[in-house]
Amino acid sequence: MSANQGIVFRAACVQMNSGRDVAPNIAAASDLIRAAHAQGAQLVVTPENTTIIEPDKKAALAKSPHEAEHPGLAVFGDLARDLGIWLVIGSMPVRAEESRIANRQFVFDPTGAVVARYDKIHMFDVDLPTGESHRESAQVRPGREAVIAATPWGGLGLTICYDVRFAYLHRALAQAGATMLTGPAAFTVPTGEAHWHVLLRARAIETGCFMFAAAQTGTHAEGRATYGHSLIIDPWGQVLADAGWDVGVVTCEIDTGLAAKARHAVPALTHDRSFAKPQAALSAAGE
Repeated sequence: MSANQGIVFRAACVQMNSGRDVAPNIAAASDLIRAAHAQGAQLVVTPENTTIIEPDKKAALAKSPHEAEHPGLAVFGDLARDLGIWLVIGSMPVRAEESRIANRQFVFDPTGAVVARYDKIHMFDVDLPTGESHRESAQVRPGREAVIAATPWGGLGLTICYDVRFAYLHRALAQAGATMLTGPAAFTVPTGEAHWHVLLRARAIETGCFMFAAAQTGTHAEGRATYGHSLIIDPWGQVLADAGWDVGVVTCEIDTGLAAKARHAVPALTHDRSFAKPQAALSAAGE
C-alpha cells in the first residue's frame, strides 16, 4: 500500500437545536444519530452542548450533573453499541466543581465504552460588535490537556468551538498523530457569518487533517441564536458537506489517504523553526 492510499469510510455531522432540558435533547440527538447510521455513517459527531443550552447560569449548573450521574452517558454508550458506530458527543456539560461545569466531549467506541474525554480549553469571553457579551469562564472550568482518540481510521484530535481560533492547539494535535479533527460548536450568528468557514478551512489546511464540525443551529431559549452550517472539510481545505441552517444530518465519504497526500504536497508540519519572540511594540511616541 502506498503512503497516500488510505481507508474509505463514511462520517456524519449531526446538526441540532438544543433546548434547556436534558431529556428532550438526548432524545433528539439519538434520533439524528440513528438517521446518520441509516445513511451509512460509521463515525458520527454531534454539536457542542448536545444535551443542553440553558442561558440561566444557576439553572445550567443545576441541570449539569457529575459525569457518573449524567443520563446521556448510558444512553449514548448504548446507542453506539447497538448501532456499532464510533460516536463523538461534541460536548455534554458536566459538573466539575461546586460552582462550575466542564464543557466535556466524549468519544464512544462500537462497544459503547468511553475511549476519550476532552474538556474545552479556550473560554469564549468576548464582547461582540453587535452588543452580545459572553463570559464562558464565569461558569466553565477550562481544560488543561489536549486529547487524541485512536480510531480504526487514524488519530482523531478533539477540540470544541472557540478552540478553532487557536491554531497552535490543532497543530499540536496533528504533530502528535491526529489526521482528523473535531470542531463541534454553538457558534454565534455574527461570528459564524464572518469567520466559521474561514477558520475551519484554515485549521484543516494548516494541519493536513479532516475536520468534522457539527454545529448548533437556529434560535434557542431566551433568543440565543446559533449559526448552523455543520461542516466536513478535507485536508486540502475543500468543503465536502455543509448542513446549511436546518436541523438534520450531513454525511460524506472520507478517504484517509487524502491526509498523507496533502502533507506530502505541503509538508508544513515538519518545517517548524525556533525563533526569538519579539519585544513588546512601542507606540509612535516611543512609550
